[in-house]
Amino acid sequence: MSRGNEIVVSSPPRGVRLECIISGTPKPGTVMQVKAATEPVQGVYTYEAYDRAFDALPGVIAVLDIDALQGKTPSDAYANGDRGFLYFPAPGEQLNMIIENVAGTADDYAIGDLLEVNDGTGKLQNASTGTGQNKSIPFVCMETITDPTADYLAHVMFTGY
Repeated sequence: MSRGNEIVVSSPPRGVRLECIISGTPKPGTVMQVKAATEPVQGVYTYEAYDRAFDALPGVIAVLDIDALQGKTPSDAYANGDRGFLYFPAPGEQLNMIIENVAGTADDYAIGDLLEVNDGTGKLQNASTGTGQNKSIPFVCMETITDPTADYLAHVMFTGY
């Protein structure tokens, strides 16, 4: 189970916070990327869920945080065009992130399992099952998860890699 009701669990946080414009309808705990070929609006860039050529492509890790100004929770998805809030974690920081449920598989996780970012969704998955070629493994699972039946908000640690 996630640790608390926030996305950023470490206290005090040591990473960087940034505002953005949201493209799509992602939920907090999703890895985001700047939307290519999209000009900023009054200096604010548009971000979308991680969508590269394949899983685990190395790059900057931007985690979608909750919209605390509107009283939102981690289960509240953003709407397209919303003002969004990003968090760029420092190595060792703990977060609650979405682990993607892989339908039809026994996707159990143990403390210490390595997690990579899934291409197209920005959700985390077991690093041994992805299609990554240049493997970036930026997260490690910090809880035991047994047969989730839906996407799961899990306690993880950012590795910096």
